[in-house]
Amino acid sequence: MFNADTVVILDFETTGLSPDGGDRAIEIGAVRLENGQVTGRFQELMNPGQRVSGFIESYTGISNEMLASAAGNAEVMARFADFIGDFNLVAHNASFDKRFLDAEFGRIGRRYPGQFACSMLLARRLFQAAPDYKLGTLVRYANIPVEGVFHRALYDSEMTAKLWLAMLSELSGRCRLGEIPFELLYKISKMPKKTVPGFIAAL
Repeated sequence: MFNADTVVILDFETTGLSPDGGDRAIEIGAVRLENGQVTGRFQELMNPGQRVSGFIESYTGISNEMLASAAGNAEVMARFADFIGDFNLVAHNASFDKRFLDAEFGRIGRRYPGQFACSMLLARRLFQAAPDYKLGTLVRYANIPVEGVFHRALYDSEMTAKLWLAMLSELSGRCRLGEIPFELLYKISKMPKKTVPGFIAAL
């Protein structure tokens, strides 16, 4: 439906690691790319109705005092569903963000029609010489300027968007395709690493 340079790239900050264990989202940040250009941003704190731990406060910089005056999760996630529209989605370590998105949307009866790709899995296949696949490491590996602090949702989304576009540029330089469909990136992200170079060379 869309090319790979037309996506919504998102990141959650949360009270913990698992919505199945009762953890909730406390911040959503997202960047909308259309034809490789940023056309929209979304960032909101949300009050999950429970206190966050001292570790999460320290890790994210999001305090219980900040959340006390924030809108509730249902209100924020309804606005975010409208922001997504019918775009495909991307996140770094997407299995984490997808779990929380599915859980929060499930609470309000909303869905997203697009697919959900993982920039970390794609980086493992396109940047096989990277020292590791943390977002900060990959940003430095791709020579992307770092101007803020990681572990806030909008900034992490911004950096993931720049990494995503860097990987599209890398792929464009290694194949003969003028436009790169999102489906192709999704497929590459799921392939065995050793098969990727030959697959790309044949494109």
